Amino acid sequence: MKETPLSNCEKRFLLRAIEERKRLDGRQSYDYRNVRVSFGTDYGCCVVELGKTRVLGQVSCELVAPKPNRATEGILFFNLELSPMASPAFELGRQSELLVKLNRLLERCLRNSKCIDTESLCVVAGEKVWQIRVDLHLLNHDGNIIDAASIAAIVALCHFRRPDVSVQGEEITVYTPEERDPVPLSIHHIPICVSFAFFKQGTYLLVDPSEREERVMDGLLVIAMNKHREICTIQSSGGIMLLKDQVLRCSKITGVKVAEITELIQKALENDRKVRKEGGKFGFAESIPNQKITAFKMERALVDANDVEEQAEEIIMKADPPLDVFAKPILWTPGTAQIGEGVENSWGELEESERGEEEDDDNDPDTLEDPKMEMEDVSIVSKTKKDDTIVLSDSEEEEVVILKPEKVPKKTRTPTSSKQENSSKKVGNKKRKKKRVSY
Repeated sequence: MKETPLSNCEKRFLLRAIEERKRLDGRQSYDYRNVRVSFGTDYGCCVVELGKTRVLGQVSCELVAPKPNRATEGILFFNLELSPMASPAFELGRQSELLVKLNRLLERCLRNSKCIDTESLCVVAGEKVWQIRVDLHLLNHDGNIIDAASIAAIVALCHFRRPDVSVQGEEITVYTPEERDPVPLSIHHIPICVSFAFFKQGTYLLVDPSEREERVMDGLLVIAMNKHREICTIQSSGGIMLLKDQVLRCSKITGVKVAEITELIQKALENDRKVRKEGGKFGFAESIPNQKITAFKMERALVDANDVEEQAEEIIMKADPPLDVFAKPILWTPGTAQIGEGVENSWGELEESERGEEEDDDNDPDTLEDPKMEMEDVSIVSKTKKDDTIVLSDSEEEEVVILKPEKVPKKTRTPTSSKQENSSKKVGNKKRKKKRVSY
């Protein structure tokens, strides 16, 4: 499914707002959306939220043979998936140009920048090395996928722990987390991508563009940098010409944003480490705020159990006295008894109210039948022939009613004299002769 293009009215509205230094979400031109990091129960699993854009990162590892040209280095593999769950514009199982560009940019940002010591992933030179695989799943698309994906990838790598191994001769032993503590990866620095959108051929600049702003932008500049202000990679797309001053201004903004995001990542990792060390609760369920309906936990409320009996007595004293209740059955007449509170019977009142409702229904003018209609029906029935069939379908189940006409008494012929018969025959013969003559 292709992305639905914006109408001309929407494009003009967005460009007019950008010219007036206004954005749809209320941010300023250089403002970055809020970044939220949460970790799963397993090491190497995290969810990064950049505004409404959400990316899930998962790191896994396995022992494989190294590459022939790099026998003492481990392997890093990055895979970003854009599913239709994130946006209907993405197609499942198809690599679009956007997906290829994002995967290449991630590899240049994280693998080519040497942020991870790949030599520490070697177990036996030329035979066994660790292959680290980073899977990134886009859960919701609201613009600036590359920034959210780069943050999720580096956070998942910092949070990941690989199993400890030992080598004795030619035997390689991999220990479980219960036998030995997992080993973290050796990370030299934390590169983070920051995106800049240009409009009107570079006249206007926005940091961290949203999904609608990306549709009307003329070009995009992505700068990957660490907190030491070292540029790891830079990429420009869209075919616009940028001046040197514009690139320098973007690099300065990137340095400020990267320092803030790096500090946030380190605090999130430190908090998760403390919770796991103290044996507290952790995971995605624990990161959900309690104010939401979908929270999986609720704080325990402390109940003061002191002086419970005294408080109960005070409540009983302040309460209203109970009503008179007949505990024993009452004998009204011989052979009858009443058990209960002695309340009067109300069945008669209910029956009278039901009768009143039935009378109201009978008097309803809508339900009364018109006598004229009945007379018309009777007249129609009398005109039917012998073999006519009338089908009445007042309800869903059709019924066939056959109306039989009443028996008509046969006419009796009165005896006539022979003279009258002969005279009638003669009159008939005369009329026939006159007709023949006329022909």
